[in-house]
Amino acid sequence: MSQTLKNLTTVGALREEMDPEAVMGTGPGQVPVNPSSQKKFSITDFDIGRPLGKGKFGNVYLAREKKLKVIVALKVLFKSQMEKEGVEHQLRREIEIQSHLRHPNILRFYNYFHDSSRVFLILEFAPRGEMYKELQRCGRFTDQRTATFMEEIADALLYCHEQKVIHRDIKPENLLLAYRGELKIADFGWSVHAPSLRRRTMCGTLDYLPPEMIEGHSHDEKVDLWCVGVLCYECSVGSPPFETASHSETYKRISKVDLQFPKEVSEGGRDLISKLLRHSPYMRLPLKRVIEHPWVKANSCRVLPPVCQPKPSSH
Repeated sequence: MSQTLKNLTTVGALREEMDPEAVMGTGPGQVPVNPSSQKKFSITDFDIGRPLGKGKFGNVYLAREKKLKVIVALKVLFKSQMEKEGVEHQLRREIEIQSHLRHPNILRFYNYFHDSSRVFLILEFAPRGEMYKELQRCGRFTDQRTATFMEEIADALLYCHEQKVIHRDIKPENLLLAYRGELKIADFGWSVHAPSLRRRTMCGTLDYLPPEMIEGHSHDEKVDLWCVGVLCYECSVGSPPFETASHSETYKRISKVDLQFPKEVSEGGRDLISKLLRHSPYMRLPLKRVIEHPWVKANSCRVLPPVCQPKPSSH
């Protein structure tokens, strides 16, 4: 086992961060966790339920902690696969960052443990699943739903930036929907804690990459503003704004900010997206102004309806 994975055992701050107000699970039946009673977990402490998702390095399962009878999501990662790809340091950074974040629109990280072959992450369970799957089912979201998500994502990222955390991979696949339909940022695999330095790593997802990354320039927290703009467009339309059949064409459209709106995007939505998708990072609308944007304020509704009208069948 590599030294980085061995070092996971030294991240003792994770358990110490479980404060008296910490809660495991979502929705009715939340159970407070007493920090003085924290212990080292093992797989035998959980009843394992249905799979919730599949990733490159493992799977996520619905699970119930046997003693407290609380529902969580258990992310199971295989050490051999992570070592093969050389991403152990990325996992450690993800754990260290997410375990310290406390925001209603950020998925809670409760604890972790590992055995000889696997690492287990104990996470908040978001019962309504991935935003991506919901968007596929609906085709596109209403103004009310999109504006609500924009308010929530902007508020969560504003908090992250205050903690000097840049997310760098906002997209529907990394966002979950909780008990009342509220958004939860769920994946911090590409996140970085950057108190002062600008970064040069090209990371994230093709359709969400900002111009400064694809042009090889350094970047800062304003990459997240670009991602919010792309997310707003995808929620409103059902597909990302610069999507093409080839990587090179997508790069060209991003670099030119070749932004085209279909007729279904409202005037207010167009205004917000246009103010976020600016080539210059310094010209992008700040997160506080996203929250205060007239279209967001007019449409945002924190208690979202449980269903949408699915997109028409192609048959």
